[in-house]
Amino acid sequence: MNNRRKIVFALSVSAFATPMFSFAQQQGKVWRIGFLSSRPAIGPFEEAFLQGLREFGYVDGKNVAIEWRFSAGKAALLPEHAAELVRAKVDCIVANGTTATLAMKQATNNIPIVMANANDDPVQQGLVASLARPGGNITGFINISAELAGKRLELLKATLPKASRVAILWDADSKAAVAHVSGSEIAARKLGMQLQSLGVRNSEELENAFRAAGKGHAQALVVVSTGLMNSLKARILSLAMKARLPVMHTSSQWVLEGGLMSYGTDEAEQYRRAASYVDKILKGAKAADLPVVQPTRFELVVNLKAAKQIGLTIPRNVLARADKVIE
Repeated sequence: MNNRRKIVFALSVSAFATPMFSFAQQQGKVWRIGFLSSRPAIGPFEEAFLQGLREFGYVDGKNVAIEWRFSAGKAALLPEHAAELVRAKVDCIVANGTTATLAMKQATNNIPIVMANANDDPVQQGLVASLARPGGNITGFINISAELAGKRLELLKATLPKASRVAILWDADSKAAVAHVSGSEIAARKLGMQLQSLGVRNSEELENAFRAAGKGHAQALVVVSTGLMNSLKARILSLAMKARLPVMHTSSQWVLEGGLMSYGTDEAEQYRRAASYVDKILKGAKAADLPVVQPTRFELVVNLKAAKQIGLTIPRNVLARADKVIE
Protein backbone atom coordinates (compact mmCIF):
# COMPACT_ATOMS: atom_id res chain seq x y z
CA MET A 1 0.00 0.00 0.00
CA ASN A 2 1.56 3.35 -1.00
CA ASN A 3 1.75 6.41 1.31
CA ARG A 4 -1.25 8.11 -0.25
CA ARG A 5 -3.47 5.06 0.31
CA LYS A 6 -2.17 4.78 3.87
CA ILE A 7 -3.15 8.41 4.55
CA VAL A 8 -6.60 7.98 3.02
CA PHE A 9 -7.19 4.79 4.96
CA ALA A 10 -6.03 6.41 8.20
CA LEU A 11 -8.43 9.31 7.72
CA SER A 12 -11.24 6.87 7.02
CA VAL A 13 -10.47 4.94 10.20
CA SER A 14 -10.35 8.14 12.20
CA ALA A 15 -13.68 9.31 10.86
CA PHE A 16 -15.42 6.13 11.93
CA ALA A 17 -13.42 5.75 15.16
CA THR A 18 -12.88 2.02 14.55
CA PRO A 19 -9.73 -0.11 14.34
CA MET A 20 -8.41 -1.48 11.03
CA PHE A 21 -10.80 -3.93 9.35
CA SER A 22 -13.16 -3.83 12.34
CA PHE A 23 -15.89 -2.32 10.18
CA ALA A 24 -15.78 -5.36 7.93
CA GLN A 25 -15.89 -7.64 10.95
CA GLN A 26 -18.28 -5.43 12.94
CA GLN A 27 -18.30 -7.52 16.09
CA GLY A 28 -18.35 -10.79 14.24
CA LYS A 29 -20.81 -9.76 11.52
CA VAL A 30 -20.58 -11.86 8.41
CA TRP A 31 -21.40 -9.90 5.24
CA ARG A 32 -23.31 -11.77 2.56
CA ILE A 33 -22.19 -11.19 -1.03
CA GLY A 34 -24.04 -12.52 -4.04
CA PHE A 35 -22.19 -13.39 -7.25
CA LEU A 36 -24.13 -13.96 -10.47
CA SER A 37 -22.35 -15.24 -13.58
CA SER A 38 -23.12 -16.83 -16.93
CA ARG A 39 -19.96 -18.92 -16.63
CA PRO A 40 -20.13 -22.56 -15.51
CA ALA A 41 -18.17 -22.40 -12.25
CA ILE A 42 -15.52 -20.61 -10.21
CA GLY A 43 -12.50 -19.90 -12.40
CA PRO A 44 -9.46 -17.60 -12.57
CA PHE A 45 -11.51 -14.39 -12.67
CA GLU A 46 -13.59 -15.36 -9.65
CA GLU A 47 -10.34 -16.24 -7.89
CA ALA A 48 -9.08 -12.76 -8.78
CA PHE A 49 -12.20 -11.31 -7.14
CA LEU A 50 -11.55 -13.37 -4.01
CA GLN A 51 -7.96 -12.15 -4.01
CA GLY A 52 -9.23 -8.58 -4.22
CA LEU A 53 -11.51 -9.18 -1.25
CA ARG A 54 -8.62 -10.56 0.78
CA GLU A 55 -6.63 -7.40 0.08
CA PHE A 56 -9.38 -5.47 1.88
CA GLY A 57 -9.54 -7.90 4.79
CA TYR A 58 -12.49 -10.04 3.68
CA VAL A 59 -12.15 -13.81 3.68
CA ASP A 60 -14.89 -16.08 2.36
CA GLY A 61 -16.15 -18.31 5.15
CA LYS A 62 -14.90 -15.96 7.88
CA ASN A 63 -16.19 -12.40 7.71
CA VAL A 64 -17.97 -12.77 4.36
CA ALA A 65 -20.18 -15.50 2.92
CA ILE A 66 -20.48 -15.62 -0.86
CA GLU A 67 -23.59 -16.93 -2.54
CA TRP A 68 -22.38 -18.19 -5.93
CA ARG A 69 -24.83 -18.57 -8.82
CA PHE A 70 -23.68 -19.82 -12.26
CA SER A 71 -25.87 -20.31 -15.32
CA ALA A 72 -23.26 -22.04 -17.57
CA GLY A 73 -24.27 -19.95 -20.58
CA LYS A 74 -28.01 -20.57 -20.13
CA ALA A 75 -29.45 -17.07 -20.12
CA ALA A 76 -32.88 -18.38 -19.12
CA LEU A 77 -31.48 -19.38 -15.71
CA LEU A 78 -30.19 -15.91 -14.83
CA PRO A 79 -33.54 -14.39 -13.70
CA GLU A 80 -34.15 -17.40 -11.45
CA HIS A 81 -30.69 -17.14 -9.93
CA ALA A 82 -31.11 -13.38 -9.51
CA ALA A 83 -34.35 -13.91 -7.61
CA GLU A 84 -32.60 -16.45 -5.37
CA LEU A 85 -29.93 -13.91 -4.44
CA VAL A 86 -32.59 -11.35 -3.55
CA ARG A 87 -34.39 -13.88 -1.36
CA ALA A 88 -31.06 -14.69 0.30
CA LYS A 89 -30.99 -11.05 1.49
CA VAL A 90 -27.39 -10.48 0.48
CA ASP A 91 -25.76 -7.15 1.31
CA CYS A 92 -24.22 -6.63 -2.12
CA ILE A 93 -24.21 -8.43 -5.48
CA VAL A 94 -21.45 -8.78 -8.06
CA ALA A 95 -22.78 -9.41 -11.58
CA ASN A 96 -20.50 -10.81 -14.24
CA GLY A 97 -21.24 -9.06 -17.52
CA THR A 98 -24.17 -7.17 -18.98
CA THR A 99 -26.66 -10.04 -19.21
CA ALA A 100 -26.25 -10.94 -15.55
CA THR A 101 -26.51 -7.28 -14.57
CA LEU A 102 -29.74 -6.87 -16.52
CA ALA A 103 -31.16 -9.92 -14.74
CA MET A 104 -30.22 -8.43 -11.37
CA LYS A 105 -31.73 -5.07 -12.31
CA GLN A 106 -35.05 -6.79 -12.96
CA ALA A 107 -34.85 -8.58 -9.62
CA THR A 108 -34.03 -5.66 -7.32
CA ASN A 109 -33.69 -1.90 -7.21
CA ASN A 110 -32.55 -1.87 -3.59
CA ILE A 111 -29.59 -4.21 -3.19
CA PRO A 112 -26.33 -2.61 -4.44
CA ILE A 113 -25.01 -4.25 -7.62
CA VAL A 114 -21.39 -4.10 -8.79
CA MET A 115 -20.84 -4.92 -12.47
CA ALA A 116 -17.66 -6.88 -13.13
CA ASN A 117 -16.32 -6.62 -16.67
CA ALA A 118 -19.67 -5.73 -18.25
CA ASN A 119 -19.26 -5.75 -22.01
CA ASP A 120 -21.78 -3.20 -23.21
CA ASP A 121 -22.65 0.48 -22.74
CA PRO A 122 -24.50 0.54 -19.38
CA VAL A 123 -26.09 3.92 -20.17
CA GLN A 124 -27.49 2.66 -23.46
CA GLN A 125 -28.73 -0.47 -21.69
CA GLY A 126 -30.56 1.64 -19.10
CA LEU A 127 -28.49 0.27 -16.24
CA VAL A 128 -27.14 3.65 -15.09
CA ALA A 129 -28.00 7.30 -15.67
CA SER A 130 -24.40 8.17 -16.54
CA LEU A 131 -20.93 6.77 -16.02
CA ALA A 132 -19.96 9.57 -13.65
CA ARG A 133 -23.19 9.49 -11.60
CA PRO A 134 -24.93 6.10 -11.93
CA GLY A 135 -27.87 7.32 -9.88
CA GLY A 136 -29.41 3.97 -8.92
CA ASN A 137 -28.31 0.76 -7.24
CA ILE A 138 -25.88 -0.27 -10.01
CA THR A 139 -22.25 0.70 -10.62
CA GLY A 140 -19.01 -1.11 -11.31
CA PHE A 141 -16.46 -1.90 -13.99
CA ILE A 142 -16.97 -2.20 -17.73
CA ASN A 143 -14.78 -3.20 -20.62
CA ILE A 144 -14.72 -1.59 -24.03
CA SER A 145 -14.34 -4.84 -25.90
CA ALA A 146 -16.42 -3.79 -28.91
CA GLU A 147 -14.24 -0.71 -29.38
CA LEU A 148 -11.21 -2.98 -29.69
CA ALA A 149 -12.63 -4.85 -32.71
CA GLY A 150 -10.39 -2.95 -35.10
CA LYS A 151 -7.29 -3.61 -33.04
CA ARG A 152 -8.01 -7.34 -33.07
CA LEU A 153 -8.27 -7.41 -36.84
CA GLU A 154 -5.06 -5.39 -37.13
CA LEU A 155 -3.29 -7.96 -34.95
CA LEU A 156 -4.70 -10.80 -37.05
CA LYS A 157 -3.45 -9.03 -40.18
CA ALA A 158 -0.02 -8.67 -38.60
CA THR A 159 -0.04 -12.36 -37.71
CA LEU A 160 -1.39 -13.45 -41.11
CA PRO A 161 -0.25 -10.77 -43.61
CA LYS A 162 -1.82 -12.59 -46.58
CA ALA A 163 -5.21 -13.10 -44.91
CA SER A 164 -8.06 -11.30 -46.64
CA ARG A 165 -11.09 -13.30 -45.48
CA VAL A 166 -12.00 -13.43 -41.79
CA ALA A 167 -15.10 -14.93 -40.17
CA ILE A 168 -16.60 -13.71 -36.89
CA LEU A 169 -18.49 -16.12 -34.62
CA TRP A 170 -21.00 -14.53 -32.29
CA ASP A 171 -24.19 -15.04 -30.29
CA ALA A 172 -27.00 -13.76 -32.51
CA ASP A 173 -29.18 -13.13 -29.43
CA SER A 174 -26.59 -10.98 -27.64
CA LYS A 175 -26.91 -7.20 -27.93
CA ALA A 176 -23.34 -6.84 -26.73
CA ALA A 177 -22.09 -9.07 -29.54
CA VAL A 178 -23.86 -6.92 -32.16
CA ALA A 179 -21.54 -4.01 -31.32
CA HIS A 180 -18.51 -6.26 -31.84
CA VAL A 181 -19.74 -7.29 -35.27
CA SER A 182 -20.46 -3.69 -36.29
CA GLY A 183 -17.02 -2.56 -35.17
CA SER A 184 -15.39 -5.47 -36.97
CA GLU A 185 -17.22 -4.70 -40.21
CA ILE A 186 -15.96 -1.13 -40.18
CA ALA A 187 -12.40 -2.21 -39.38
CA ALA A 188 -12.42 -4.96 -42.03
CA ARG A 189 -13.32 -2.47 -44.76
CA LYS A 190 -10.47 -0.19 -43.71
CA LEU A 191 -8.03 -3.11 -43.78
CA GLY A 192 -9.30 -4.36 -47.12
CA MET A 193 -10.59 -7.59 -45.60
CA GLN A 194 -13.84 -9.46 -46.18
CA LEU A 195 -15.76 -10.26 -43.00
CA GLN A 196 -18.05 -13.29 -42.88
CA SER A 197 -20.69 -13.07 -40.12
CA LEU A 198 -21.47 -16.34 -38.34
CA GLY A 199 -24.26 -15.64 -35.85
CA VAL A 200 -25.48 -18.67 -33.87
CA ARG A 201 -28.19 -19.08 -31.25
CA ASN A 202 -27.44 -22.53 -29.83
CA SER A 203 -24.98 -25.40 -29.87
CA GLU A 204 -26.81 -27.12 -32.75
CA GLU A 205 -25.90 -24.25 -35.09
CA LEU A 206 -22.21 -24.31 -34.20
CA GLU A 207 -20.97 -26.98 -36.61
CA ASN A 208 -22.98 -25.41 -39.44
CA ALA A 209 -21.18 -22.14 -38.70
CA PHE A 210 -17.78 -23.79 -39.03
CA ARG A 211 -18.85 -25.49 -42.25
CA ALA A 212 -19.95 -22.10 -43.56
CA ALA A 213 -16.54 -20.66 -42.63
CA GLY A 214 -14.91 -23.44 -44.64
CA LYS A 215 -17.13 -22.84 -47.67
CA GLY A 216 -16.40 -19.12 -47.39
CA HIS A 217 -12.65 -19.87 -47.41
CA ALA A 218 -12.15 -18.02 -44.12
CA GLN A 219 -8.46 -17.73 -43.32
CA ALA A 220 -8.97 -16.71 -39.70
CA LEU A 221 -11.75 -16.42 -37.13
CA VAL A 222 -12.74 -13.96 -34.43
CA VAL A 223 -14.81 -15.36 -31.54
CA VAL A 224 -16.86 -12.87 -29.53
CA SER A 225 -16.87 -14.07 -25.94
CA THR A 226 -20.36 -13.79 -24.42
CA GLY A 227 -22.45 -16.17 -22.31
CA LEU A 228 -23.41 -18.63 -25.07
CA MET A 229 -19.94 -18.71 -26.57
CA ASN A 230 -18.41 -19.31 -23.14
CA SER A 231 -20.71 -22.28 -22.59
CA LEU A 232 -19.54 -23.73 -25.93
CA LYS A 233 -15.87 -22.93 -25.38
CA ALA A 234 -14.48 -26.46 -25.43
CA ARG A 235 -16.39 -27.35 -28.60
CA ILE A 236 -15.39 -24.15 -30.39
CA LEU A 237 -11.72 -24.62 -29.53
CA SER A 238 -11.89 -28.20 -30.75
CA LEU A 239 -13.58 -27.28 -34.05
CA ALA A 240 -11.12 -24.46 -34.69
CA MET A 241 -8.17 -26.75 -34.03
CA LYS A 242 -9.64 -29.44 -36.31
CA ALA A 243 -10.07 -26.86 -39.08
CA ARG A 244 -6.55 -25.53 -38.38
CA LEU A 245 -8.11 -22.09 -38.24
CA PRO A 246 -6.22 -19.26 -36.48
CA VAL A 247 -8.55 -17.64 -33.96
CA MET A 248 -8.51 -14.25 -32.27
CA HIS A 249 -10.48 -14.21 -29.00
CA THR A 250 -11.92 -11.28 -27.09
CA SER A 251 -11.14 -12.90 -23.71
CA SER A 252 -7.78 -14.15 -22.47
CA GLN A 253 -9.50 -17.01 -20.65
CA TRP A 254 -9.92 -18.78 -24.01
CA VAL A 255 -6.19 -18.60 -24.69
CA LEU A 256 -5.40 -19.96 -21.24
CA GLU A 257 -7.60 -22.93 -22.13
CA GLY A 258 -6.01 -23.61 -25.51
CA GLY A 259 -7.00 -20.78 -27.86
CA LEU A 260 -4.46 -19.09 -30.13
CA MET A 261 -4.52 -15.41 -29.19
CA SER A 262 -6.59 -12.68 -27.59
CA TYR A 263 -6.62 -8.95 -27.21
CA GLY A 264 -8.74 -7.14 -24.68
CA THR A 265 -9.18 -5.82 -21.17
CA ASP A 266 -7.06 -7.27 -18.40
CA GLU A 267 -10.05 -9.17 -17.02
CA ALA A 268 -8.42 -10.43 -13.84
CA GLU A 269 -7.68 -6.82 -12.94
CA GLN A 270 -11.36 -5.94 -13.52
CA TYR A 271 -12.47 -8.54 -11.00
CA ARG A 272 -9.87 -7.53 -8.44
CA ARG A 273 -11.06 -3.95 -8.75
CA ALA A 274 -14.69 -5.02 -8.36
CA ALA A 275 -13.75 -6.09 -4.84
CA SER A 276 -12.78 -2.48 -4.06
CA TYR A 277 -16.33 -1.33 -4.81
CA VAL A 278 -17.79 -4.12 -2.70
CA ASP A 279 -15.57 -2.88 0.14
CA LYS A 280 -16.77 0.71 -0.30
CA ILE A 281 -20.42 -0.36 -0.34
CA LEU A 282 -20.07 -2.52 2.78
CA LYS A 283 -18.52 0.51 4.47
CA GLY A 284 -21.56 2.64 3.65
CA ALA A 285 -20.99 4.08 0.17
CA LYS A 286 -23.96 4.27 -2.21
CA ALA A 287 -23.76 2.65 -5.63
CA ALA A 288 -25.48 5.75 -7.01
CA ASP A 289 -22.43 7.84 -6.06
CA LEU A 290 -19.67 5.50 -7.26
CA PRO A 291 -18.70 6.22 -10.89
CA VAL A 292 -18.68 3.43 -13.44
CA VAL A 293 -15.04 2.72 -14.30
CA GLN A 294 -13.68 2.01 -17.77
CA PRO A 295 -10.53 -0.12 -18.20
CA THR A 296 -7.06 1.31 -18.47
CA ARG A 297 -5.11 -1.91 -18.96
CA PHE A 298 -5.26 -4.10 -22.07
CA GLU A 299 -3.30 -7.20 -22.99
CA LEU A 300 -2.31 -9.28 -25.98
CA VAL A 301 -1.98 -12.96 -25.05
CA VAL A 302 -0.44 -15.50 -27.46
CA ASN A 303 -0.40 -19.29 -27.13
CA LEU A 304 2.60 -20.75 -28.97
CA LYS A 305 1.43 -24.29 -28.21
CA ALA A 306 -1.80 -23.65 -30.10
CA ALA A 307 0.14 -22.03 -32.95
CA LYS A 308 2.36 -25.09 -33.28
CA GLN A 309 -0.66 -27.40 -33.36
CA ILE A 310 -2.08 -25.67 -36.43
CA GLY A 311 1.30 -25.18 -38.09
CA LEU A 312 1.39 -21.41 -37.64
CA THR A 313 4.49 -19.36 -36.96
CA ILE A 314 3.74 -16.18 -35.00
CA PRO A 315 5.81 -13.29 -36.43
CA ARG A 316 8.42 -11.85 -34.10
CA ASN A 317 6.93 -8.38 -34.30
CA VAL A 318 3.64 -9.76 -32.93
CA LEU A 319 5.38 -11.70 -30.16
CA ALA A 320 7.27 -8.53 -29.22
CA ARG A 321 3.93 -6.80 -28.62
CA ALA A 322 2.50 -9.64 -26.52
CA ASP A 323 1.97 -9.07 -22.81
CA LYS A 324 1.80 -12.80 -22.12
CA VAL A 325 3.16 -15.71 -24.15
CA ILE A 326 2.20 -19.30 -23.38
CA GLU A 327 4.97 -21.66 -24.45
